[in-house]
Amino acid sequence: MRDGVAEQRERLMESLRIYGGHYAELSRRFAAWLGLHSTDATAVLEIAAAEERGAPLSPARLSERISLSTGATTALLNRLEAAGHISRAREHSDRRIVTLRSGGHVQERADEFFGPLAHRLDAAMSPYPPQFLEQVEAFIADLNTTMDSHLAEQDAVAPRSPTLPDGRTP
Repeated sequence: MRDGVAEQRERLMESLRIYGGHYAELSRRFAAWLGLHSTDATAVLEIAAAEERGAPLSPARLSERISLSTGATTALLNRLEAAGHISRAREHSDRRIVTLRSGGHVQERADEFFGPLAHRLDAAMSPYPPQFLEQVEAFIADLNTTMDSHLAEQDAVAPRSPTLPDGRTP
């Protein structure tokens, strides 16, 4: 017989998987709404969100955030810059450092698309006391740290692409 704590943890993980699926679907719909490939839209959102936090991304950091190679990230940034969705600037005293900025319309479009959901999520969280939300925030931070560590360990011991029985990659 399973204990209640294990079952509760399974329900929590299932809820997080469902939330992740909803987030992925919403991202896909945002990309389609913008007329962009989903990876391009994800990059635009990452760039805009980092700007909002006051910590704009470099191309290398964006590459890490969206799990693309540096070459693929460069091609993506070239597409986004040509379309006017982002710009690259050398704002740092070290002129080698490139800062990514979103186009002015990106934040407006994101607010238009995500605004109604943001209001609904705020309403859903409003009944909970700040202390509870702090606990949830800490819980999710712990889960993210655990996942980051696990992924880093996998990267250290396993090749990223699958291999065939004879050792070749498909």
